[in-house]
Amino acid sequence: MQSRMRLRHKEAMKKLLTKLNRKKQPEEPKGRITTDTLAEHREKVLAGGRKFKYPMQYARHKLVINAIIIGVAAVILLIVLGWYLLYPAQNTSEFMYRVTKVIPVPVASVDGQPVRYSDYLMKYRSAEHYLVEKEQIDIKSEDGQRQLEFIKSEAIDDAVADAYALKIAKQQGITVTDAEIESYLTTQREQSGQSEATYNTVIEDYYGWSPEEYREVIKQKLLRQKVAYAVDAPAKDTSEGITAKIEGGQTDLKAIADTLSTDEVGGVTYWAPVWVPKDNRDGGLAEAAGKLQKGQIASAIKTTSNNGYYFVKLLDSNATSVQYEYLYVPLAQFDQTIETLQEDDKVTHYISIEDISTQQQ
Repeated sequence: MQSRMRLRHKEAMKKLLTKLNRKKQPEEPKGRITTDTLAEHREKVLAGGRKFKYPMQYARHKLVINAIIIGVAAVILLIVLGWYLLYPAQNTSEFMYRVTKVIPVPVASVDGQPVRYSDYLMKYRSAEHYLVEKEQIDIKSEDGQRQLEFIKSEAIDDAVADAYALKIAKQQGITVTDAEIESYLTTQREQSGQSEATYNTVIEDYYGWSPEEYREVIKQKLLRQKVAYAVDAPAKDTSEGITAKIEGGQTDLKAIADTLSTDEVGGVTYWAPVWVPKDNRDGGLAEAAGKLQKGQIASAIKTTSNNGYYFVKLLDSNATSVQYEYLYVPLAQFDQTIETLQEDDKVTHYISIEDISTQQQ
């Protein structure tokens, strides 16, 4: 029994020694580069570099996308906010006025012609300025609110007329030059006896307009006048008929007016003799009369203060004043066309305008 156990122990020791003495085979290096593994190894190296490079590119790309999304969202938000302030809220602040001067958004349209919001605000804000500063109206009161609604209606009607005049002017090639604007302003300043600086100060004080804004107002006024003369064939025909009568020897203006009124032509108005200063601010009638001889008639005068033809007859004069009578042929076609466009639903307002006639009742 003991001999058997010794034998087993001997064999176990022998096996153990054999294992210890056995030579260990060297393993082939895992990272060894061969011709077959060169491409694979190079790709691993490049891939290791990409993990440091591409995360920055991906982050930059994501930032650009986010910036674009935020920018677009901000623009949409500004557009929506601007739309709300201009149309539902009808904000008339100085800021919104300046915005509409830069961005030509419409407040209405007339016969397909857009009416600029800035033109409406320029007229509305001027009338509001006069109410507050000169009339001392509390615009927050009930009466003040009614007056604001009135001037809102007046301002948008005026802006609509200017826009339609601009459309006709483009079609017929009618323009107003800087020289014509300057001539008008010079005449106004001379009649008021004020310097340019004083005149500009008065305009800003009463109407809230800067010199540039006032020039724009005058440009629109003169352009509308030119268009009104151009489109009114009936008034032109009536004026030419009166001229023919005067050249034919008729000098009684009242008799001429009665004849035309009987014939229902042109809506001619006769104005009885009046004495006025030679520098009277009447659009140039007194000035024209002062250049005539007694009994002489100046034909078809176009004044700067009204739309129509004037026939002035000098009756008497002295060193400071003139006495004259005149016929007036009004221009009606332009205003009638605007009324027709309104009746035909070709004038569209993009803001709510209360019916003034309903308010007055």
